[in-house]
Amino acid sequence: MKLHLHNGIRYFIKAVVLTCNIILFTAVVTAGTPAIPVTPGKVTSTQQQAIDYVEKIRHLKPSPHWPNIKPALFLKNLKTNIHDIASIYPGKGTNFCGYGALTYLFLQDDPLGYATLLLQLYGEGKATFRSITFDPPPAIKLEAGELKYKGLLDINPAEQMWYLTLADHYKGYLNIFNHQYDDGDENRFWASVNYAKFNRMTRELLHYNSKAKGADLMRPKMASLYNYISEKMKTGTVVLFINNRIVHKKDHIRLKLGVPTHFIVAEKISIENDVITFMYWDYGRKTQLQVSTDFFKRIVFGITWFTKKEANAE
Repeated sequence: MKLHLHNGIRYFIKAVVLTCNIILFTAVVTAGTPAIPVTPGKVTSTQQQAIDYVEKIRHLKPSPHWPNIKPALFLKNLKTNIHDIASIYPGKGTNFCGYGALTYLFLQDDPLGYATLLLQLYGEGKATFRSITFDPPPAIKLEAGELKYKGLLDINPAEQMWYLTLADHYKGYLNIFNHQYDDGDENRFWASVNYAKFNRMTRELLHYNSKAKGADLMRPKMASLYNYISEKMKTGTVVLFINNRIVHKKDHIRLKLGVPTHFIVAEKISIENDVITFMYWDYGRKTQLQVSTDFFKRIVFGITWFTKKEANAE
C-alpha cells in the first residue's frame, strides 16, 4: 500500500512538472513572438507585414508537441515560404498537391495569418483560424519532421506539419476508407484531395469569393475554355484541376488514365494559331506549357476562380 501511494505521488509530481514545462514553453514562444500588426479596414494582411513579423523571431524552443521537428529548420522554412511564395513544395511522390496549391493561395491572401497559424500549431499542438480548429492526433505529431525521400520537403518541417494536419482534418470521398494516418499514407488515398474537397478547404480558410466549374470525372462545358480562363484571370486568381499523367508523360507508363490528379495555379495564358502558351505554378516553381486547344480541353477538369472579398465582408 505504501509503495502504491509513493508511486502515485511520484506520477502526480511528474504530471505537474510536465504541465509546467508546457506552460513555460508556451510562455517563452509567446514572449519571443512580436505583436500582430493590424491594419484597420483590411480583410487580410500583406507580405511585408508577415515579413516584419517573422523576422523579429530569432529562435524557437523545441516543441513538446512535435518531437521530431527541429526548431531552426521550422523557422527557416516558415520564413522562406513568406519571402518566396513560389517555393511552396508539396513533396515528391506525395498526394499533397492540393494542400500545396491551397497554401500558395493562402500566402497571397493572408501571409500573416498563415505565419501566426503555423506558429500557434507548433507552440500549442493545435490552432484555431477563422473558427476552424486544427487538433492533429499523436500519429501526425510524431510523423511531422520525419518524412523522407520527398525531395525538398524532407528539410521543410513546417510544410510537413501543415500538410499532414490539413490531410488529417479535411476528408472527402477519396479518404472514406482511410481516416487514420499510418506510415506512408502521405502517398496514398489518406492524403488525396478531390475537387469538391479542395473548394471546401479554400472557402473555409481563405478570404475569397470563389466560383467553380467542372468535376472529378466531368470536364467543364463551355464554348471556349481559353476565353473563359483568360477572362477570369483578368479579375482574379484561377486554379485548374488537371490530368497530370497526360501532361507529364513517362515512357514506362503506357496507360494514361483520363482522370484529374493535380492542382495548378494559372499565372499567364495566351493563344496563337490554335496553340495555347500557359504558365502556371506547381511543385515549388513556375512552368510553361505549350499545347493545342484540343489537348488543353482534354487535361482540364476543374476551374476555380477566386476574387478578393471586400473589407468587412465574410
